Amino acid sequence: MNETFAMDAGAIARHFGAATIDIEVVTETGSTNADLLARAAGLRRPVLRVALHQTAGRGRAGRSWLSAPGTALTFSLAWHFAGPLRELAGLPLAVGVALADALGALALPVQLKWPNDVLRDGAKLAGVLIETQAAPGGGVWAVIGIGLNLLMPDDIEQRIGRSVAAAPWLAQMDRNALIAQLLAALADNLGQFAQGGFAPFCARWNRLHAYQGVPVVIIDRGVTLHEGVAAGVDDGARLLLDTAAGRVAIVAGDVSLREA
Repeated sequence: MNETFAMDAGAIARHFGAATIDIEVVTETGSTNADLLARAAGLRRPVLRVALHQTAGRGRAGRSWLSAPGTALTFSLAWHFAGPLRELAGLPLAVGVALADALGALALPVQLKWPNDVLRDGAKLAGVLIETQAAPGGGVWAVIGIGLNLLMPDDIEQRIGRSVAAAPWLAQMDRNALIAQLLAALADNLGQFAQGGFAPFCARWNRLHAYQGVPVVIIDRGVTLHEGVAAGVDDGARLLLDTAAGRVAIVAGDVSLREA
C-alpha cells in the first residue's frame, strides 16, 4: 500500500502526542460508529476508531455515506460526557467548528452548513453523524462519526448524485499525521463543549455559516416546513430563520436545509 495512504494506530498516537485516547485502525468494517456503539457499555476512556474503508457508512437520517478505499478519512470518536443527553444540544455544530479549525490550519478554508456539514466552495466536503448511548456509570457516551472526502472518483460522485467536494492536496499528506491533527482539534473542542455547552461556539459557528443572509427552505421528508432568510444560530444551536411571519428558531431533528 502507498505509505501516504497507510494508517497505523501507533503512528497516529505518536503524532497525537498524548496517551489519553485509545486509537484503533482497521482495514475494513461496516461502520465505525456501529462498532463503538456496540462496545459503549464497556468503554472506560475515549476511543478513536479509524477504518481504511467502511462498507456500510451512515450519514444523517439513515442516509448512506459512500466512499472508495483510499479516497476518504472515515473514523469515529467515542467521548464521554458527564451530564445528561439534553446538554449535548449543539454538539454536531461544535464538532463542525473543530473540523473547520483543523482544516483552516492546513490551509483549507471551509464553511459550515447547519446542522452537520462541512462545505468547500459550496459543496459537501465532510459530514458528521453523532449517536449516543447512556453510560453505565452515569452520563452519556457520544460516538462522533466523521467522513472527510480527500479524493472523489467519478463513479462515486455519480452514485451520490450531486456535486461533492474533495481536498486532493490533503490526500498527499501522511494520513497518520492528518488524523492526529483532526483528533487534537476534536479533543480540545470537546473539552470546551463539556465545560460550557454550545454557547461558547455560537459566534465561531456563525462566522463560518455558509448560508448567512441567504434565502433557504427547511424540508422534512420532502415537505417544505419553512421558507426564509438564514440568520445564523442561537446559543441553543437552533437555526434562526427570518420568514414572512417573523423570526423562527428551528431545532435540527431530521430536517434538511436547502438554498431557495
